Amino acid sequence: MNAQKAYLPILMGTLMSIIFGLSFFFTSEGLTILNPIHLLSLRFLLSTFLFVILKTTKLIEINLKGKNITPLLILSFFEPILYFIFETFGVQLTSSSEAGMFIALIPVFTTILGVLILNERPTTAQTGFIVLSVAGAIFMIIMKENISIGSNLFGTALVFCAVISSGYYNILSRKSSNQFNPFEITYVMMWSAAAVFTCIAVIQHLINGNLSEFFLPLQNTNILISILYLGGACSVLGYFLLNYMLSVMEAARSSVFFNLITVVSIIAGVLFRNEAFYWFNAVGVVMILIGVWGTNYFQGEVIDEKTAEGAHIN
Repeated sequence: MNAQKAYLPILMGTLMSIIFGLSFFFTSEGLTILNPIHLLSLRFLLSTFLFVILKTTKLIEINLKGKNITPLLILSFFEPILYFIFETFGVQLTSSSEAGMFIALIPVFTTILGVLILNERPTTAQTGFIVLSVAGAIFMIIMKENISIGSNLFGTALVFCAVISSGYYNILSRKSSNQFNPFEITYVMMWSAAAVFTCIAVIQHLINGNLSEFFLPLQNTNILISILYLGGACSVLGYFLLNYMLSVMEAARSSVFFNLITVVSIIAGVLFRNEAFYWFNAVGVVMILIGVWGTNYFQGEVIDEKTAEGAHIN
């Protein structure tokens, strides 16, 4: 395997982390006016529209004719649908810090599920570096503020369910890559999420008697920019990169990039919002970076040489 094939998934994982790491700012901006479900609806409606354009113009290869897409619908049910529902309402009932600490555990659960379902066993060294990365993320959260875990047990349970949902999505995406290319997986994800969140959002507007105002928030420039980033960069490009990475890289190695998102969000906060950067941030960032590096460097076997069939732009 040449160096390009070996490092491409790592580069894609890094780019994915950057895209998702910056998403927090745009999500916060969108939530100043929109409720979470309305924001998710507009986000995935845009991503679906963009995918339809790419598919129609044949810029990407998507061929689902005659294929059983049930595995993709199940995958989409876990994420984005269940994941965002659990995370959104879980954060509302607990705190962003408590939720962040649980979300940092996604690599652990993905690794465990990878062993149980895919029989992908990380090496001892990889396991140690995964734990180091997770510990770095949790360390920063604990040091930043006092956390009262379990103050709202239902909220904590919802956040925990979000972690499980994301873990199953990672495994199912990797498993589905045997039959579908990353574009096809992402395409079905966007359609499913758009359908579910838009139905819920429309019902909410009907109850409130303001359905005619559904697209009115897009007249706000800041909201429009947020939707464009979340729907275009995050949902279309970000999830494609993640699905591609999962198609060619073991679950354990892929999942560790989730904690790299934390690093990006911290650096972005310092650069664009003049947020303070404390000593424990530096320690945590170093722990995460070493964890990501070690998990990928001390791999038990080379990256899967199977590439996602059709995962290319014409």
